[in-house]
Amino acid sequence: MSFDHIVYGCEDGIAVITFNRPKALNALNAALLAEFDAALDNVENDPAVRVLVLTGAGEKAFVAGADINEINRLGPLGAKRFARRGAEGITRLTRLAVPVIAAVNGFALGGGTEMALACDFIFAAQSARFGLPEINLGIIPGFGGTQRLPRLIGPARARELIYTGQMIDAEEALRLGIVNRVCADDELMDTVRETARLIAAKGRVALRAAKQAVNTGLNVDLDSGLALENDAFALCLASPDAKEGTGAFLEKRPAVFNGPLDDD
Repeated sequence: MSFDHIVYGCEDGIAVITFNRPKALNALNAALLAEFDAALDNVENDPAVRVLVLTGAGEKAFVAGADINEINRLGPLGAKRFARRGAEGITRLTRLAVPVIAAVNGFALGGGTEMALACDFIFAAQSARFGLPEINLGIIPGFGGTQRLPRLIGPARARELIYTGQMIDAEEALRLGIVNRVCADDELMDTVRETARLIAAKGRVALRAAKQAVNTGLNVDLDSGLALENDAFALCLASPDAKEGTGAFLEKRPAVFNGPLDDD
């Protein structure tokens, strides 16, 4: 499938989705969200993909939010459909079998912050700016911001950002625990790719189990999370990758993980 509003590619197990509406600061409209869904289908259906990276085209923005020209024309039912579509598409990132890294360059506002929050972790350029400014438009975040941000940084700090609509810079986002690392602008993608290559070399079964265990465990009590981890550990140990990893350790050689997933 060809795309007009995103760029999709995959090399050496690392898939990259680039939001590509730079004149609109990569704002999310219905057409882009539809293409994003299709690109995620590619990720899900391609066994070569080990890691997914999201970034924005141009130097100004990762995603500067939802397209105001489009949402300004929506009535209540249309707004509900638009928000549901965006939230469901973004939530797919948490359910992918592969880890997802957000490489945030420039503005990540509204839907851009919400998109990044749904990734496994975020690396930010020094120029990055985060925020949920919807309150300034008389609305609230609609793609998961009121739910994911409080879970990440705590409700009090999240309320302040949501109620004031203020932007924060990359260093403040790092201090709050929103981003993992801040990079020089011209080093962002190299740093992200270096980390993506490190992850891509790991076993797919273990990566999938680790992601599911962490994400599911965050929403249950500790005892339930520990039971989930125990089951996942046992299933991993029965995989070809576990045999390769433990064998390589004992033989003092690098492991080469090529084990299939059950649904391959």
